[in-house]
Amino acid sequence: MTLSFTTHWRDELPDFYTALTPTPLSNARPIWHNAPLAQTLGVPAALFQPSTGAGVWGGEALLPGMSPLAQVYSGHQFGSWAGQLGDGRGILLGEQQLPDGRRMDWHLKGAGLTPYSRMGDGRAVLRSTIREGLASEAMHALDIPTTRALSIVTSDTPVYRETVEQGAMLMRIAESHVRFGHFEHFYYRREAEKVQQLADYVIRHHWPELDGEADKYILWFRDVVTRTATLIASWQTVGFAHGVMNTDNMSILGLTMDYGPYGFLDDFKPDFICNHSDYQGRYSFENQPAVGLWNLQRLAQSLSPFISADALNAALDGYQHALLSAYGRRMRDKLGLFTPQQGDNDLLDGLFALMMREGSDYTRTFRMLSASEQLRAASPLRDEFIDRAAFDSWFDGYRARLRDEQIDDARRQQHMRAVNPALVLRNWLAQRAIEQAEQGNTGELERLHEALAQPFIDREDDYVSRPPDWGKGLEVSCSS
Repeated sequence: MTLSFTTHWRDELPDFYTALTPTPLSNARPIWHNAPLAQTLGVPAALFQPSTGAGVWGGEALLPGMSPLAQVYSGHQFGSWAGQLGDGRGILLGEQQLPDGRRMDWHLKGAGLTPYSRMGDGRAVLRSTIREGLASEAMHALDIPTTRALSIVTSDTPVYRETVEQGAMLMRIAESHVRFGHFEHFYYRREAEKVQQLADYVIRHHWPELDGEADKYILWFRDVVTRTATLIASWQTVGFAHGVMNTDNMSILGLTMDYGPYGFLDDFKPDFICNHSDYQGRYSFENQPAVGLWNLQRLAQSLSPFISADALNAALDGYQHALLSAYGRRMRDKLGLFTPQQGDNDLLDGLFALMMREGSDYTRTFRMLSASEQLRAASPLRDEFIDRAAFDSWFDGYRARLRDEQIDDARRQQHMRAVNPALVLRNWLAQRAIEQAEQGNTGELERLHEALAQPFIDREDDYVSRPPDWGKGLEVSCSS
């Protein structure tokens, strides 16, 4: 398949970007690429082996049809209006046209200074690049909507963060990079016609089934509300904390994007803060559903010039129902329950109370629960709890609930193992891969990526272990 690129954003939204080319790194060289994704996109393997330098993966060359640009947007950061932001270190190289009609943005992160870099240097470091690459692929394997990672290059360019680090670039792939902040940008500039122009663009290209509808705008916004709610519900069920849920990091398509400081729960602590720059805990794990609604309210305000307040508020009122419905479905799946019953929430809350009291590992608890049998009081999970009597009491009620459904153990266990991962991307696993890659050894990066692609497979290695002592308190900040 010949790679084909289009330029819809450039051609249809001339006031929404600045055209520019990437700034190459010093002695850039590819160290990893995502072979399965490359195959899906029809990218020839030879393209990842440039004769010199890093080729398109390091911003040193463009493929035919690419027309690079940096998008402009604004946003609310940590609850405050931050004004103009935009692609400060990322450049949209082009939009790949796939044979099935879909388009995919090729976005090069760490590509150098743009007009929107503000006080930044336009660069990414190897540490943060690997973290985003691994996280996006881990989320994809968990069936959670996300941007994807196609390649990573490293270099000899020094980049100054807490320490001097290696400059790197990530080729990020997504159906769209449109953010809530794109709409906010023109609303706060009092250019309502451009907000509507962007809405028309998004509907035309990503919701074409609505394009001819008289009430297309509110139908579209309702779907954005549903997608956002469903996404965040998915995060909560796998114990994922985003860390920087600013409006400029919120995808209009309901994708997980802009992985900076993030973390999967080790011990079950609902107030877990993965971002050490988040001093107030605004983006704690348990706050994510509320923040999602707050961000949607900011988007709604930006759309208010051409959608009535009553219609917007009615759509926002549907957020909680969409969130709880998606969360309820996923958590019943995790518990192995096939039909909803009145006491299911109490059953889940009882388990969470035990886990919180004892600092139980979130992922391991649900994976071990997947081996439960209706008629056996013995369970490997029991040994994970200090208060055995409290666990036994809960487990008796749980097994009684399972028996109500009359689903045989084998069928239910198989169902549970397909939704309760054995492996998630714990921070210590990412850190180990990073430290070795910084020393020139990418073997662990490759192995971890391959393992994360199959998160529901039983394993006996340390990928499924609780973190070692050194990995329990890793600090991840906004520079990560």
